[in-house]
Amino acid sequence: MLTLAFVVNDAAFADTAALPSYKVDLSQTSVSGLSSGAFMAGQFGVAYSATVVGVGIVAGGPFYCAGYPGVVPFVPYLVNAMTVCMNPSIVEPDAASLVAYAKAFASTGEIDRLSHVRKQRVYLFSGMADQTVTTTVVNKTEQFYTLAGVPEANIRYIKDVNAGHAIITNRDQDVVCDKTAPPYINDCHFTQSQDILHYIYGDLNPPVKKLSGKIIKFNQREFIHSMLSSMSEDAYAYVPKSCATQTCKVHVAFHGCHQAAVTIKDAFYGKTGYNELADANNIIVLYPQVEPSYVFPYNPKGCWDFWGYTSVNPFAPNFYTKQAPQMAAVKGMLDRLAEQRK
Repeated sequence: MLTLAFVVNDAAFADTAALPSYKVDLSQTSVSGLSSGAFMAGQFGVAYSATVVGVGIVAGGPFYCAGYPGVVPFVPYLVNAMTVCMNPSIVEPDAASLVAYAKAFASTGEIDRLSHVRKQRVYLFSGMADQTVTTTVVNKTEQFYTLAGVPEANIRYIKDVNAGHAIITNRDQDVVCDKTAPPYINDCHFTQSQDILHYIYGDLNPPVKKLSGKIIKFNQREFIHSMLSSMSEDAYAYVPKSCATQTCKVHVAFHGCHQAAVTIKDAFYGKTGYNELADANNIIVLYPQVEPSYVFPYNPKGCWDFWGYTSVNPFAPNFYTKQAPQMAAVKGMLDRLAEQRK
């Protein structure tokens, strides 16, 4: 498969700090996301299932959703992503076929073995008023995990909230619950990010009212090895004060389309509730960033790649594999966090 790589000039990014190391426990890593970030969370959770213990998918479809069925002579992955994987009118995602593909990818080492997926805790959410990624699609995500062997007791699926296409908060200043509007952060009177963390990790201390740690901005370019990644120069992480001396877990929160920091500033990484619960429970929250790209690659909405725009050959993309530019970059960030403190 063709790849396109480049060498980063470290001096060009000297004004942005490097991601520090904290000797985290990678065996307790979890992921979540909204929309394209939900697709990425599920994708990352399957590809790196040996590392990921839990997944939160808010308005997202199953692993490799854009890969089946193909539509010829169009680029099948993009067509599927925009139809089958969002608001299907005729063809719905085929969970059984997608599990079969995942098993095949695992057999060649492109992703981790599905036996690890069976041990994960999975949180799924579909808003009743969401017409962007419909409940029909998220139902297939539930079916994918069931067919992959995740016990029913390890899947929590909420689909009775009249929410639009958004991550949910308990903040009056956010978008009205049943609307779908920027920045896709809606007030439905509960804090979804914290529900996700509670479901994945079990009993946790209550969220803090005042943060002890800090949000750090770091240079994520050092982890990117492709000119087609559409990833930003900078990314963010919330680091509780306790993580300077104690062993912490990591949760990766993937923003949705139109939600990168270059578009909505700190609304996602600072105001969706992850940090307050993470602070009380020794969890570092990593917020990798994808930004809009208008030429090559073509990613005008700043979405995470779940159909292949990061691949040189759109007819044979590798977005779902451990070697995909965005997935490998995020894994590189996790590996850095796991290194010995300096």
